[in-house]
Amino acid sequence: MAQKSFGATISALRKQKGMTQLDLARQMGVTDKAVSKWERDLSFPDVATLPKLAELLDTSVDELLEVQTAAKNPEGARMKAPALVRLVLKAVALAMGVGVTALTIMDEVEPRNAFCLLGIGVACLGIVQLMDGGEADE
Repeated sequence: MAQKSFGATISALRKQKGMTQLDLARQMGVTDKAVSKWERDLSFPDVATLPKLAELLDTSVDELLEVQTAAKNPEGARMKAPALVRLVLKAVALAMGVGVTALTIMDEVEPRNAFCLLGIGVACLGIVQLMDGGEADE
C-alpha cells in the first residue's frame, strides 16, 4: 500500500470492502462520527482495538500503522515550518496592535512604549512579506 496518513489508509481499505463509515462503526462498537474523525486524522482509535480494526479491513496492524510521517517525508516537514512561522509572526503583529489599542484606551501606556510595541508588530508583518517574496496574502 502506498504511504499515506492513517486516516486515508482506513478510508481506502473501508471503501475497498464496500463498507460505509456507519457499517465500520457498528462493527467496531463506536459511532460513525468516531470513524469520520479517524479518517480525517482528527483522532486515533484506541490501541487495543487496532487488531479488530485490521481484521475487519482484511489487513494487518502493521499495514494500518505504516503511515507517512515527517521523518519519512522531510519535504512535508519543511513545507509546514514556514507556514507555522508566518502564522506566529502574524499572531504577534495582531497581539501588538490589540495590546497597544487596549492599553491606550485604558491610559496605561506611554507613547514611546506604544511605538516600540507597534514597531515589533510592523516588523513581524514585514518579515512575513519578505518570506512571501512581497506577494499579497491569498
